[in-house]
Amino acid sequence: MHALIVVAHPDSKSLTHEIAASVGEGVVASGNSFEIADLAAEGFDPRFNTADIATFQGQAPTADDIAAEQARIDRADALVLVYPVYWWSMPGLLKGWIDRVFMNGWAYDEPPGGKLTKKLQRLNVHLVAIGGASQRTYARHGYFGAMKTQIDHGIFDYCGAKVVTSELLLFPEAQDHAQLPAEARGIGNRLFLKQQRAAA
Repeated sequence: MHALIVVAHPDSKSLTHEIAASVGEGVVASGNSFEIADLAAEGFDPRFNTADIATFQGQAPTADDIAAEQARIDRADALVLVYPVYWWSMPGLLKGWIDRVFMNGWAYDEPPGGKLTKKLQRLNVHLVAIGGASQRTYARHGYFGAMKTQIDHGIFDYCGAKVVTSELLLFPEAQDHAQLPAEARGIGNRLFLKQQRAAA
């Protein structure tokens, strides 16, 4: 099975990139394959533009760069998003990727006055958010619950994609984050466990 790991961080030496690579190592260790989509390095333009509006409204074909991203997702058995938490959500680069790629007509169909059709029901999604605050901070203010509502439900459930895992890896300032790559390898190693057991 094949995973598309999307990483959104401008620094290739960041912990976010290390976590993404570690997830990939776990995927390979489980006998599967992966591809990394490094949105910053690839120069993905996250700005939803007038051509995107025309596509959304069904008045123009999908732009080539967006069609290529959709094809990468279509080739994958699982989509993994690895991102730092910025202001209690995902970075603008990743949100813009979702805005432009998860388009009406591909991710879902919602004709004017018509019924919503969720088109990504085959897609399993795994979210790996990396935050610098403590678990207590996230719990006290309800931040992680709010993120799950916004991202897990608001984005992926709307398209019919199943969020299989939603992880929050934390490294408060007073805590060493050396254990996080090992946690990420474990996430990658378990990515296709249910499908593999079902096929056995």
